[in-house]
Amino acid sequence: MKQIFQRPKYLKKTPFHYCPGCGHSIIHRLIAEVLEELDIGDIAVGVPPAGCAVLAYDYLDVDMGEAAHGRSPAVATGIKRTLPDRIVFSYQGDGDIAAIGTAETIHSANRGENITVIFVNNGCYGMTGGQMAPTTILEQETTTTPGGRSAAHHGHPIDLSEMIAITHGSVYIERTSVHSVKHILGTKKALKKAFNCQMEGRGFSMVEILSPCPTNWKLSPIDSFRRIEKEITKAYPLKVIKDLTIGEK
Repeated sequence: MKQIFQRPKYLKKTPFHYCPGCGHSIIHRLIAEVLEELDIGDIAVGVPPAGCAVLAYDYLDVDMGEAAHGRSPAVATGIKRTLPDRIVFSYQGDGDIAAIGTAETIHSANRGENITVIFVNNGCYGMTGGQMAPTTILEQETTTTPGGRSAAHHGHPIDLSEMIAITHGSVYIERTSVHSVKHILGTKKALKKAFNCQMEGRGFSMVEILSPCPTNWKLSPIDSFRRIEKEITKAYPLKVIKDLTIGEK
């Protein structure tokens, strides 16, 4: 029989610990596939911070350098400048990248650091109990917004990708999702393009991935996927936000 499915080379033989329906396991596999297809896994360095993202080093079989909460772009910058021949990427959740690490992210992008940022947006602080994050959409209930997020009381959600897109050093920014097979394939395509931007020395690239968090959303995995389609994509439309490679031959 023809083999059409196998474990990617850069994905460890370790069972995922994530909650049923969590998007992290899907995204880990996509990263491993892209690293293998681009033949860059042996020179790749990942930088996960605190949060659910921190355990990426248990699953991705590449060099890893853990960062303090929110500081992955700063650590990735140091690694890339010291070892410019390596492919350096950060792997961050929304509470990490859009709150604790906002400054590091914005300034890394504005400087045009030649790194790739993978931004997993599930709209809450997943590891610490489901508190409101900067990306929590209006009316969403969390452990710290039991009556739903209010613009008047809690402020509006932050669209970090749109913010990063206006920086001069950012080259490629896209928002994708993993709530269906179609969108999973689209996410893989975006990740591959982001890594290609770094391989070509273009500057800062980021892929924001809308991801389900069934445990903290208090929904089944299937209903979590439906929620992304019906609600989350209305607040965060799936699209290429910035691509300076368009029109090039």
